[in-house]
Amino acid sequence: MEPQRVESAHQEQETAKAGSFAEMEDFLPNLSYRFLQCNIKDGLTSYLGRANPFAHPFNPKTDALWLFDNTAHRRADAPHFWQAEFVAAYFLKESGKDLEDAVAKVAEKLGIAKGDEAEETIRNRIRPFVDSILPARIVHVTVDIPDGHEVKLGSSDSSGISTNVIRIPGWEHRKDGECIRTVASTGAESPEMSMTTIHAEPEGWGIISDIDDTIKTTLTPSPIGILKTTFATPVAHPIDGMPDFYKHINGKLNPTWFYLSASPYNLYPFLRDFRSQHYPQGTIMLRNASWMTLSGLLSSLTQGTQEYKTSQMDKIHGFLPKRKWICVGDSTQTDPESYGEIYRKYPNWVHKIFIRKVTDVAEMNETDKNEDSRFTKAFEGVPNDIWQTFDQPEELYAAVDALTK
Repeated sequence: MEPQRVESAHQEQETAKAGSFAEMEDFLPNLSYRFLQCNIKDGLTSYLGRANPFAHPFNPKTDALWLFDNTAHRRADAPHFWQAEFVAAYFLKESGKDLEDAVAKVAEKLGIAKGDEAEETIRNRIRPFVDSILPARIVHVTVDIPDGHEVKLGSSDSSGISTNVIRIPGWEHRKDGECIRTVASTGAESPEMSMTTIHAEPEGWGIISDIDDTIKTTLTPSPIGILKTTFATPVAHPIDGMPDFYKHINGKLNPTWFYLSASPYNLYPFLRDFRSQHYPQGTIMLRNASWMTLSGLLSSLTQGTQEYKTSQMDKIHGFLPKRKWICVGDSTQTDPESYGEIYRKYPNWVHKIFIRKVTDVAEMNETDKNEDSRFTKAFEGVPNDIWQTFDQPEELYAAVDALTK
């Protein structure tokens, strides 16, 4: 294990202690029934994967389906073919029997009175955390190519997630940056039942961007801040200057985009809407795990983030090993340590690392999180001209412009 991982684990423990995360997790409701409403056979056969002969077809009358935007890449062994990882999530509609209890507890912690209009926002955002997940499900989707093409996704695993890497006929002549729409063959009854695939040629630039407190205000070191910005704030707020900065990057480098967050996948529609409103099209990568308690949101953001993020960057490297990458993150979690580790593993792959120094979060120990010694240790073995910390994104424009010279 890298020494930086030991340091990251210590930082996560200190963050949880300083923010009293354990007390908040104990207060939030246990939602273990989300796993118990599926029958034993579905739970057991979900481990058979795509070949599961007992999987059930998606039923739009009783089931909810999310299709995740993705990025297509050329196959290493057959570069004239495109393929992409298709991810889908399956839920049982209106099955969250503890929904009102969860809403009431979050509202209580945030000081929101019963009947306040903010309760409806909380109710809509929290529903994916309380509805039961559906293992052993499949769905057929139609890819928007001439004459259409139907693909089977699934079977979903024990977390209600299916992941399939699929080659699509008719994509051979697609161009870099071109987008294709895919919809559930039962009909796209909601935005979540359609997805966009963007094509990325093997060479060019790429951006790996954190979300929480890098491009979106989340207040990650604060459990109250996480609950407020995730469930009660009507509109998610971008970090000042970051939408314009990413627009500048897009114009200068024409990169492919991956948004890598430690948030659980239950937040996908919320985060996809946020990205669509403020930032370039790209794949949002979230933790593929259903947490047994609502407090799992807090656990997801504060535990094992370095291991999770480096494993996802390994996956991106497998998809697009020849691209030149810029990694953007912040100081609240383990982004410096994660990006330092991935640079040491693939030194010719990562060309720039930008870390936003977060301030003004009451529960955050700014001295430890933003001190120079932390970054020096995190980026041990990384050349000084590769990594840069910043307070305002305007400080980074010149560094991006220099990459085109």
